[in-house]
Amino acid sequence: MAAIMASITSELLFFLPFILLALLTFYTSAVAKCHGLHRWSGRTKKRRPNLPPGAVGWPFIGETFGYLRAHPATSIGQFMDQHIARYGKIYRSSLFGDRTVVSADAGLNRYVLQNEGRLFECSYPRSIGGILGKWSMLVLVGDPHREMRSISLNFLSSVRLRAVLLPEVERHTLLVLRDWLPSSSSAVFSAQHEAKKFTFNLMAKNIMSMDPGEEETERLRLEYITFMKGVVSAPLNFPGTAYWKALKSRATILGVIERKMEERLEKMNKEASSMEEDDLLGWAMKQSNLSKEQILDLLLSLLFAGHETSSMALALAIFFLEGCPKAVEELRRSILRLLGDRS
Repeated sequence: MAAIMASITSELLFFLPFILLALLTFYTSAVAKCHGLHRWSGRTKKRRPNLPPGAVGWPFIGETFGYLRAHPATSIGQFMDQHIARYGKIYRSSLFGDRTVVSADAGLNRYVLQNEGRLFECSYPRSIGGILGKWSMLVLVGDPHREMRSISLNFLSSVRLRAVLLPEVERHTLLVLRDWLPSSSSAVFSAQHEAKKFTFNLMAKNIMSMDPGEEETERLRLEYITFMKGVVSAPLNFPGTAYWKALKSRATILGVIERKMEERLEKMNKEASSMEEDDLLGWAMKQSNLSKEQILDLLLSLLFAGHETSSMALALAIFFLEGCPKAVEELRRSILRLLGDRS
């Protein structure tokens, strides 16, 4: 009898691992099915958002590279053409590391712009915000944005526009036109390059009193070009990438602005006199309670916003006027009439 019990026990011990494995497998399958059923039932109750059609592309980078592919400024580019043809004027994508809804519909775009601050909040992708700075006027929303905006608007009052800014615009325009004379070595020029150079020099003068043609101004302009290439690039922060170079150029540009601030403070303390409000830097230092970091981000964001929009508008104006002699003639007559009225 003992021999029989020992035999049965040894057989049970032999099959015990297989029995436990079978029970574990059954339990795991049952839990997985119950969990899947729970998730499925939860999804049926939760209403899915009504998103437009589209694609998200590769992980993390999405469709950023295709979106940033160069194309003529007078077209919307191959990326937009293909997506509109496939998905319509409103489609979803993944750009700069964020899920995005892209709209090429004029009606929707007008509705978004008219309801900014109420139904829609203006913002930039996190990667662009990291380059512009957390205190950039283009990144802030609500009261902080309004405070930054009021400082720049108060600086550009109507009196200052007529007395300072417009004469500066005329002076910088004459400097550029002088280089366009047939006798000049640069008679053949790039309209886009000249427009960017003109607007940068004008902004640098009014923001930090930096004169065009000076070595420091030219170095800052070249750093700004590198900075801009990274702002509109894939957010890959690796050595050698455009985004990485832009972060380094941002640090260099902020270093120049910070050095200007220190020079102003040192001069003010040394001479024991009030600081002259001859540019936006001096105005922000005296007329606001902003910290150093806030002033740095404010000046950088205004340099970015004022330069890019104005330079592109000027370049496109030159491009389209060149192709329409009738418009050029009408513009010339209008200017001559204004000059005659002034005299």
